[in-house]
Amino acid sequence: MKREQKTRKEIVRIGRLLYDKGFVAANDGNISVKLDKNTILTTPTGVSKGFMKPGMMVKVDLEGNILAGKLKPSSELKMHLEVYRQRPDIRAVLHAHPPVATAFAVAGKPLNKPVLPEIVLTLGKIPLARYGTPSTEEVPKAIREYIKTNDALLLANHGVLTIGEELVIALYKMERVEHYARISLYAKLLGGEQELPSDELEKLYQIRKQMNINNNPL
Repeated sequence: MKREQKTRKEIVRIGRLLYDKGFVAANDGNISVKLDKNTILTTPTGVSKGFMKPGMMVKVDLEGNILAGKLKPSSELKMHLEVYRQRPDIRAVLHAHPPVATAFAVAGKPLNKPVLPEIVLTLGKIPLARYGTPSTEEVPKAIREYIKTNDALLLANHGVLTIGEELVIALYKMERVEHYARISLYAKLLGGEQELPSDELEKLYQIRKQMNINNNPL
């Protein structure tokens, strides 16, 4: 119970950070954390991530059945559950709409050019999952082919999905995606990105192996 209360407070804190950073607007976005092998704590639908309270969270099982909570779970719960089914190593899922990264998703452009060593090392490529109607089975199907090997995805015309072993790590990945997108946009305005040469990429891939990072390289 103590761990659950701590997790509820952490979800509230991260939700507020997403809101303050402008990564979500109004009631957008959703957050979930895996409490144990078969129990998920998720944000409720229709509530601003900047003004949540710990008691608002909804507890569900891996099938989406409500175990506890007075509010309805996130409308994107199906997407979160798909992540947990495909990635048993993951304990936290974030979906948000950081403006620049979401603009790339709306434009149908993945963030897959090797231009920043920090991104090559930490996230690898950030693919673009095809569009799926929100709250339907189309979204889990759209992310299925990517989520096994990627910790960050652009969702076509929808936003960004990041995952992590802890909630704060998923937040860091969301920040990295938006930072990468902003730099890529500025570089395009200045004439285009200059990709890292192949020999330098190979060095980074070797470092990734030593760091035991499993995400797909760029």
